[in-house]
Amino acid sequence: MTDYHPRLVDLYDQDNPDGPDHDFYRGLASEVSARNVVDLGCGTGILTVTLASAERTVVGVDPSAAMIGFARSRPGAARVDWVVGDSRSIPGTGYDFAIMTGNVVQAIPGDDWSRTLHDLRLAMATGGTLAFESRNPAARAWDNWAFVDKRRDSLHGPLIERRTVSAPEPGVVKLQASTTFAATGERVHDTQLLAFRDRNSMADDLVEAGFAVEATYGDWVRTPFTDDAPIMVFVCRAV
Repeated sequence: MTDYHPRLVDLYDQDNPDGPDHDFYRGLASEVSARNVVDLGCGTGILTVTLASAERTVVGVDPSAAMIGFARSRPGAARVDWVVGDSRSIPGTGYDFAIMTGNVVQAIPGDDWSRTLHDLRLAMATGGTLAFESRNPAARAWDNWAFVDKRRDSLHGPLIERRTVSAPEPGVVKLQASTTFAATGERVHDTQLLAFRDRNSMADDLVEAGFAVEATYGDWVRTPFTDDAPIMVFVCRAV
């Protein structure tokens, strides 16, 4: 992958703050008495560091060296083992709790998705819990993502942002973003291909990789999933 621009990494927590999604994963970790945790696609580690404790070991894995570099500098980072890489880079085995948050699963394309699930299953102990969320394609969230010359303030000064959205093939959304730092005129471009998988295909992929789906929620307060829910929150068990 092309790594994130450092200035955009600096803004990541501002755009993706701690909230009810993190509360859900922290609560679930406590419920299952997690002791060995892997946060795959951990980003800046804003959630990851809060999972670590004297009784719980935590590994944060992300393919972005810039994101991991930021994570290593945050308070509490010393309690976490940080790894630059993807699911193939997960160190060791026997994890009893694994998460993929921030809709990170949508950034895992094609055959890499199946491999990721299989890698996780190999890394996890039988009976361990895997949890993650993804946007429900039926809700078509991408219809509201495009905008032109939106202005806002940031820790790097005023920004001018633009987004364009297209659907190059079924189940794939292409998001192109442009950020201009108004003070300097510097412009940063970013392109993402996001996979939108429906609930049934997700469930099939999980079963094929060795997981049993124990619950699918439509929000962070554990409302059972319905077809019009904006997100799908999966809680699975390694079998």
